[in-house]
Amino acid sequence: MGHEPFHLPEGFRFGVATAGSQVEGGSNGPGDDGIETRVDPLTGATVQVVGGRQDRPNLPTGGCPFCVGGTEAPEPYDTKAFPNRWPSYPDGRSEVVLYSPVHDAALWQLGVGQVRKVIDLWAERTEALGARPDVAYVLVFENHGAEVGATIAHPHGQIFAFDSVPDLPARELARLAAGHRLLEDDPGGERLVVERDGWRAWVPWANVHPHGLRIAPVERHPDLPSLTAAGRDGLAAVLADVLARLDHLFERPMPYMFWIHQQPTDGRDRPQAWMHVEIAGPWRSEGVLRFVAAGELGSGTYINPVRPEDAAAALRRAGGR
Repeated sequence: MGHEPFHLPEGFRFGVATAGSQVEGGSNGPGDDGIETRVDPLTGATVQVVGGRQDRPNLPTGGCPFCVGGTEAPEPYDTKAFPNRWPSYPDGRSEVVLYSPVHDAALWQLGVGQVRKVIDLWAERTEALGARPDVAYVLVFENHGAEVGATIAHPHGQIFAFDSVPDLPARELARLAAGHRLLEDDPGGERLVVERDGWRAWVPWANVHPHGLRIAPVERHPDLPSLTAAGRDGLAAVLADVLARLDHLFERPMPYMFWIHQQPTDGRDRPQAWMHVEIAGPWRSEGVLRFVAAGELGSGTYINPVRPEDAAAALRRAGGR
């Protein structure tokens, strides 16, 4: 089974752990791949030190590596997952997911049918990686747009497989277990963006991002592999819809990030686990990024210049797919 979340014990002597191991003191140094997992002794923050990624090309030269015939896709494909050539986590625990051989398209522009195929691949990789004894959590995510760090325009996402449950999903699971709700109360539906096919998309009450959204099934499903065929169809439709709304909100497409939180794979029973998609739309207005500033980083308290109710109204007007 994967390891439990790491906590600093009393009297801990700070050191370094090779990724995939837990620290009890001292320093094990980096692994053969140069990847280290470090835990800050003051804040408890976990940091992957991946010096090798400094050698990664910022932009590819000589053609797209994800197009058919490219470095990472020499043969024809429909969807494809493979180990990242520049991994943040070792031992095959960092993967790239190609959504389509079509180069110039966002995920929603590929059509609901293709999005459904991507969801099937996410579920397949979640199951395969989660079955490994060294994996406790599988995180599916996408960075879309150069402004949020995407170096290749070809439609793709990534997967990280962690050897312990990361802090953020662990906190969410603890709050759900304590009785907090994922599907928020929203009298009058002011923050609702779309609900159909068993899925709801809304702007959270205390939204960190100017145009962030949350998508969840109305009935609890713990993870991607547990979704029925109808559930996957519904997720494909609603995900494509809200990503289209972000693109239509302004005169030009908005960059975004999204990630999927789901049940850990460490074998522990968590009846409260309820999968959901978090989408971060970082523009406060057209072309203007909302930066997380010093007062927020220094306090852990965020400042959002866009009222969630106003963001939801704008996204409803924008129209989806």
